[in-house]
Amino acid sequence: MLREAGVGVEIVPAAIDEAAVKAGLRAEAVPPRDVADMLAELKAQRVAARRPDRLVLGADQVLVLDDRILDKPADRAEARAQLQALRGRRHELLSAAVIFEDGAPVWRHIGRAHLTMRPFSDAFLDHYLDAEGALALASVGAYRIEGRGAQLFSRVEGDHFTIMGMPLLELLGFLRTRGICVE
Repeated sequence: MLREAGVGVEIVPAAIDEAAVKAGLRAEAVPPRDVADMLAELKAQRVAARRPDRLVLGADQVLVLDDRILDKPADRAEARAQLQALRGRRHELLSAAVIFEDGAPVWRHIGRAHLTMRPFSDAFLDHYLDAEGALALASVGAYRIEGRGAQLFSRVEGDHFTIMGMPLLELLGFLRTRGICVE
């Protein structure tokens, strides 16, 4: 998203065990908003330790259904189960971004969006999963709103970029204050 917006970036994997971190946070009953924020911060912190001379962005997104966080599905059966659970219901996406500079966080934002899936038949669901293939496993909720997944929804409330995984407009605003983006 940043590259498409004209911002040069270097992608450096954070190498964290997200599943273990999420499990620990769930065991402590940490609210989903804080889970997204902590994961984004941990990613930024990890990379910032290796790149102390750079602004480092960490980002993460969680899907919340009934106060429960859904993860990316591991396989088609899990994707189908997630979509069945979401079908006809409203859920929330939380997209967190944290920027580190000189080893410390200097900016953070959490975008929120609410999405309502329309009721759809099992036949439609199977057709959707057939058409999406492995792409259904690449995101929480087993959908990509920017693609065929748009057909799953009856209502979308919130920023498009937040839904895609990053509060981009707020991030660009911060980068402009730092002279990284042109006013």
